[in-house]
Amino acid sequence: MDLLIENPRDGTLLLLIPAGEFVSGGTGSDEGGAPFPVRLPAYYLAMHPVRNAQYARFVQETGKHKDWKAVAGPDHPAVNVNWDDAQAYCAWAGLRLPTELEWEQGARGIDGREYPWGATWDAGKCRNSTNHGSEQTCGVWGYAAGSSPWGLSQMAGNVWEWCVDWYDAKAYERYRKGELTPPTSGGSRVVRGGSWRLDWTDVFRCACRHYSRPDYRVNYRGCRCARTL
Repeated sequence: MDLLIENPRDGTLLLLIPAGEFVSGGTGSDEGGAPFPVRLPAYYLAMHPVRNAQYARFVQETGKHKDWKAVAGPDHPAVNVNWDDAQAYCAWAGLRLPTELEWEQGARGIDGREYPWGATWDAGKCRNSTNHGSEQTCGVWGYAAGSSPWGLSQMAGNVWEWCVDWYDAKAYERYRKGELTPPTSGGSRVVRGGSWRLDWTDVFRCACRHYSRPDYRVNYRGCRCARTL
């Protein structure tokens, strides 16, 4: 089983997250009340958010989201992408969106750390409102010192990332009890990771759960792909 693979359709680099237990959740009102162990099967998670160059090719080849335009360079993350857009991109690429638990494991490793890089906030390790300057997003390989324990880039900051799950404020209470079936309905989809327009440190925490209506397109939200083994 290869540790790193390149998806042939769109060039996404995917890293193997091995099967095993990790510390999930936190003390927030929708985070389960306290950290708790979760065991997941192995899967692949993209090392970077979907880039403008990749999304432009998807638009050109499929004719979907015809009014989309890149707002930054080719290696910046694609934004103004809603949940259905993200789903369509993943289907075209032969990939899928990660589950919320997969995303969290990719962000924090196995030790329950607060941020991808460790226990304490460091504004210099991710793109946020204190350091974006005249830009908004940055290239997907920026802030390498803030990578997750697996080596995944920008699991905090730059853009919020869609997960496949419906948002349910009580989901992590069930997960804490070992009931890992995700919500089957809802009004919003999960987004994780924080973005370039924020400096409220809580949203950059690996355990922070956020949500959005799935039809919203905004310039601070994109997506990251996953693949089942």
